[in-house]
Formats: sequence, structure tokens, C-alpha cells
Amino acid sequence: MRLLGIYLKSTLLCLFLLLSSSVVRADGVVSFEINTPLMVQQGEPFRIEFILENAQPDENSYVAPSFEGLDVMAGPTIATGSSFSLINGVESRKTTYTFTYVMMASTSGNIEIGEAALTVDGKRYATKKTSIEVVAAQEGGTTANEHGSSVQKQLAKDDILLRMNISRGSVYRGEPVRASLVIYTRASIASLEEFKLPSFDGFWSQELPMTQQNSSRENINDKIYEAYVLKEYLLYPQKAGELVIEPTTLTAVAQVVVKNNRYDPFFGRGADVYDVPRNLSTGAVKITVKELPEGAPASFTGAVGEFTLTSEVPPVEMKANSAATYTVKIAGSGNLNFLQTPTLELPSSFELYDVRRSEQINTTATGLSGWKQFEYPFIVRSEGEYNIDGVAFTYFNPKSGEYVTLQGKPLSLNILPDKSGASAPAQVVTIASKEEVAELGSDIRFIKLGEARLMSVAEPLMMSSTYYAVLAVVALVAIIIYLGVYLHRQSNKNQVVVRNRRANKVAVQRFHSAHRFMKEQKRYEFFSEMSRALWGYISDKLNIPVSDLAKESIREVLKRRGVSEENARLFTDIISRCDEAQYSPAGSVQMEEVYEDGVNIVSHIESVIKR
Repeated sequence: MRLLGIYLKSTLLCLFLLLSSSVVRADGVVSFEINTPLMVQQGEPFRIEFILENAQPDENSYVAPSFEGLDVMAGPTIATGSSFSLINGVESRKTTYTFTYVMMASTSGNIEIGEAALTVDGKRYATKKTSIEVVAAQEGGTTANEHGSSVQKQLAKDDILLRMNISRGSVYRGEPVRASLVIYTRASIASLEEFKLPSFDGFWSQELPMTQQNSSRENINDKIYEAYVLKEYLLYPQKAGELVIEPTTLTAVAQVVVKNNRYDPFFGRGADVYDVPRNLSTGAVKITVKELPEGAPASFTGAVGEFTLTSEVPPVEMKANSAATYTVKIAGSGNLNFLQTPTLELPSSFELYDVRRSEQINTTATGLSGWKQFEYPFIVRSEGEYNIDGVAFTYFNPKSGEYVTLQGKPLSLNILPDKSGASAPAQVVTIASKEEVAELGSDIRFIKLGEARLMSVAEPLMMSSTYYAVLAVVALVAIIIYLGVYLHRQSNKNQVVVRNRRANKVAVQRFHSAHRFMKEQKRYEFFSEMSRALWGYISDKLNIPVSDLAKESIREVLKRRGVSEENARLFTDIISRCDEAQYSPAGSVQMEEVYEDGVNIVSHIESVIKR
């Protein structure tokens, strides 16, 4: 036992010395190299890898090389890995950070791949320039065209469709049409790029909010598609005839998986993923707009839809010189935004004040629904009995194709003398509506009543000192009014000139801000600043408040000021692209292109509109 204990102690001591003598080595040398075949066949896909060892690159520091003469089929795909080994007591660790591309050469010859670069902790690393020899395709081999066609064949022509679906193709003027931009796909879509939306000329358009559940499965020509609603609009035609919705175009990038010849003992045969762009267009969509029938009643002001009318009338008995309100509420669905205030006809002894309006309108997929309320405040000045017709409101019902007239409750009023017993006769001169009424106590003073106090005048007014004094005062007042109007016009004129002169300067300042956001890759801030620059410039240049501007009116005003129709449309298209960028996927609208187009079109308009 003693010998066994000595042996164990010796063994443990040897193991301890062996472990303590082991050198732990970590290969900490940072390197960045390219891994690519030196010879490839024309039309045959191959891989190029840029491998960073024992480090992780700084964020957004990787700069891809120039692949002139090569087609990028996929990539870059980023992968990370690590390895560990222990040989003869020496421990070794290595980490890798790899950028992988799938390439294909369309022409034979020597092709040089430029350097790829990145930074690690602020230090720059770059690969060496590498030459690849591309040999011509051999007979019986897979050429570039053959391989390209094999990838394209994976994506049929009708695997991705783009359509502008409308709820109806024939409507009356003012009747809403629901337009849905839908993409149908049987493939995996990586991104949507180069959106170009229509301007909806001839329509009043309103974009509908998108819900989270905007996808469904649909059967088209016995094929099952995933349908995604990209945008939805409510369109209200403003004129009769055949109106055309311009084509919507975009580029859909689909991902196609193709099996390759590489075999992995664990995962089996490998596969390559290719990005295949497909240009899509909805084509022009035509809508037939019918004119409203003739013979509309006088109370028709353009309302189209289905509505109801309710009214509230004041008490039957009122005292003279007291105020009351007649209320009308119109509810239903249709072009509620275009409803005008119905006319209330009152006798001349009534004073009608400004109508108060309130509304609650909801936007749904079927149109606008809600209500509008109109309050008619008035004062009755003369006692007596009055029977007044209620408000008449006429709308056109597109379902029945007829005009429908709704009548509010009539006003039957018995006006009693006020507390002082004073009331004017029934024949009272009509007084213009007023904005404010001074109320004293519980009564409203309208006119001084009672016996007149007359004084005899010994000398005539004509040619008297009072007469000349009045003439002098009238002349002085006229001069003051003239000077006030003249100064007001000059002030407005100066403001127009100042706004016109500063339009370009303000736009340039905002373009500088947008350019800074573009360099910092802040997409939302860039497109927001570009939109403000364009709207602000055209507002100052044309002296039109931004709240009164619309894309269609901008084009009309620019054409009248000498700008060509093409450039006027380009200006509004750039604004639309800025608005669309926040809804489209990242990268679908290029900031550089929008910035360059915006600066160029403003410079052109500035040269055409001199003042």
C-alpha cells in the first residue's frame, strides 16, 4: 500500500507539471483576405468569400469591391464562426467573419476583383486585388444563358401579379370608388422597389388606413396566390366621362432557390438563393363616370349617397326680441365632405346670424359615413304668428338613380310682445346677418322705440357752418380710408415680393439639411425634409398658403406660369415619392435620386418663373 501511495503521488505530480508547462496560445493576429477560385467557367456560378479572422468589423464599415465584368447573383451573405483546438497541450482559438457572394461571369477573359475594405477598432484592413481567369463554356456544359434561364424558369411569368382592383367600373359623378393596389405572388418576395403611383387626375382621392390583416389567399386562373394589399384609396370622380387611372409600376425582387452540386455529409445537397427582379405594372384602369340626371331640384347642391335629415325647432311661443335656434342634422354615407349648408328662408322681421357647423365623419372602405349638423341662430323682432317652411335638402341616390328631397320640420311660431310691450310692426326692413349680439339683462336691444323728440331749426343746414364742417369731416375720412387701403395694398405687395425672393433661399437651406440626413442614412428625416422643402418652395414662389395647395392645382398654376406640363408633373411626382418612402420597404426609394431630381426641378422652375 505504501508503494502504491508513492506511485499515485508521483503520477499526480507529473500530471501537474505537464499541465503547468502547457502553453496556452490564442492566435490573435487579425487578417482580412479574399478566397476565390483562380479559374472559373463562363456562365458557371461560383463563390467569392472575404474572410476576417480574429476580429469583428466596426458597424457599417465594410466596403464591397468592384465586381466589374461579373454578375452578382446573391449576396453578400454574412456568417460568423469560431474554432478551438488543443494539440500537444497547446490551445488555439480562431474566429471568422465571412462575407460571401455568388457570382457568374458572362464573358471570358481575365477579370480583376478590386479590394474590399473594413475597419476594426478604427484600423483599416483591405484585401489584395485578385485576378480571375474566365474560360469559355465547353460544349455540353451549363452556359450563362442556360443557367440564367434555369433560374428564370423557377419563376413563371404569372407567379407575381400587380393589379389595381376597383369596387365598380361604372359610377355617377360624386359616387365613391374603392381602389385597392394588390400584389399577388406564388414566390417569396424580398423587397419592393421603384414605386410609381398614379396621380388620380379627375378624382378627389383619400388614402385609407391599412389594417394589419392585409393579406389573404385567392384563386386566380386555378392558381392559389398570396394576396397582399399595398395601398387603398377612396376615389370621388369630379367630372363625367371616361376617367383613366394611370398605371402603377414597381419592381418586385423575388428569391429563387436553386440546388447546386455541392454535397454536405450532414445536410445533403446544397442550394443557392438568387434575387430575381420582376418589373410589374397594373396597366391603365378605366372608369366610366355618368353625369347626374337633369331636372335636379333647386335644393340640390351636389350630395350623392344615402342620407337622413332630422331637425329641432324652437318653442311655439316666444317673446319679441328674443333669440332662438333652428337645428338641422344630416346623417348617412356618401360624399359628406362636399355637403353645403342648406338654405333657411326667414321673413324680413327675423335676423339670421352666422350658421354654426359641426361634424363627425368616419372613413371606411365603403366610403365616408357620419353626420353634419347646422345650427341657425335668429332673433324675432315683431310679434305675430309665423308659419315658416323647414330646410329642404336634396341628394342623389345612385342605387335608385333618383333625386330624393328631405324636408325639415316647419317653424310655427307665436311671437308675443316683450316685457316692455314694445315690438315693431310686421313690416321690418331686412337686416344683414350679424356675428355678435349685445344682450342686456334678459332682453336684446334692437331699436329705440317710443315718441320721437323733434326740435325746430331756425336756419337751414345748407351753406351753414355745420354744413361745411360736415363736408370737411367727410373729406378727411375719405382721405384716411384711401391712405389705409393704399398702404395695405403696398404691404401685401411687399410681402409677396419678399416671399418670392426668399423661396429659393429657404429651399436651398432645406436641401442642405436633407443632404446631411442623406449622408447619415436617416431615411425618415431625409424624405420629411425634402417634402417640406418642395412644399415650402412652391408656397412661397406662387404666394399660396400650404394649406390651400394640392398636387393637381400646383400643376395647373405651374403650367400657367410657363412651366412645361412634364416638369410640372415631375415636381408633384417627387413629392409623391417622398410621401411614399415611409410606407415602402427600406431602399425602395433611392435618396440620392430623389435629392438630385428635387434640386434640378427647383432650379428649372426658378429659371422659368422670374418673379
